[in-house]
Amino acid sequence: MWDFEIGRSVSIMMRTWPFIVFRMIVYFGITLAYIMATGTGASVGYGVGHISTDPDGPLSFALWGGVVGFGVVSIAVYWIREYILYVVKAGHIAVMVHLIDGRDIPGGQDQIAYARDVVTQRFAEANILFVVDRLVKGAIHAITGLLGGIAAFLPIPGLSGLVSFINTVIRLSLTYVDEIILGYNIRINSAPPFETARQGVVLYTQNGKVMVKNAVWLAVIMWGMSFIIFLMMLAPAGAILFLMPGQLAGWAFVLAIVFAWAFKAAFIEPFAIACLMQVYFKTIAGQVPDPAWDARLAEASSKFRELKDKALASFGGSRWATAGATP
Repeated sequence: MWDFEIGRSVSIMMRTWPFIVFRMIVYFGITLAYIMATGTGASVGYGVGHISTDPDGPLSFALWGGVVGFGVVSIAVYWIREYILYVVKAGHIAVMVHLIDGRDIPGGQDQIAYARDVVTQRFAEANILFVVDRLVKGAIHAITGLLGGIAAFLPIPGLSGLVSFINTVIRLSLTYVDEIILGYNIRINSAPPFETARQGVVLYTQNGKVMVKNAVWLAVIMWGMSFIIFLMMLAPAGAILFLMPGQLAGWAFVLAIVFAWAFKAAFIEPFAIACLMQVYFKTIAGQVPDPAWDARLAEASSKFRELKDKALASFGGSRWATAGATP
């Protein structure tokens, strides 16, 4: 079925409990901000609505006030995403990589400081990591086409619907490729990070069959867990909105999604990343990036070409893509 060890991933999560707590504080803090902003916006709108001569004015203004509050927090989350990537995600991944490799790590709050030093040593500044992450994310679309598009050429009548479904499943299963490549980047610790990321993407693609199989199994497990969490969050979301002015019952659905997202980000995502990094590191052991796959990715993705250019511009570039040398 799958090649990852669920027990080992759970053990890694337990040993990185300071980061789990840290993630809870960050993501549930964001959730609280959504609740407060939506409630404040609805309250202000409800008050302003009484000025209107329309009998439905307070309810209508309350709804739009909630929309504005929700939108403001969404914009703020968008702008702090670089900080979240650098401090929360990258730090946690750095510690998980060391545990997977059997290296010792500090316990308690020292673990967060230790991880910050590892990430800073590797990327120096948050914007470097952010650029690498953006380019890897862009290259993922090419991976979807290269791995899933093969089915389009199978000479089976009426296969178009199945091909579309397969491509959708593959696309959804590639959600955490950028985190896996980040883990590889931290593990290799070679300069520059653009070149290591490039190698990581090629290694992932040339082992796409194994990685997608495991990612699909993991996606099914995660969807089931996320749906259960969503159903559980409907009750507290509805209770909170019951206390807000106006008829905002429809927002219970939205807030339940936000609650479920916070749980997913704090608990489920680290579990998924630990599982996939196990498979990735084991699968690529002893391999070198295949120049043929490098060429295919460069042809299919402008973001991968940009990543390749940045890699080649650093320290005179890389020879393995043309000569097939070991990186």
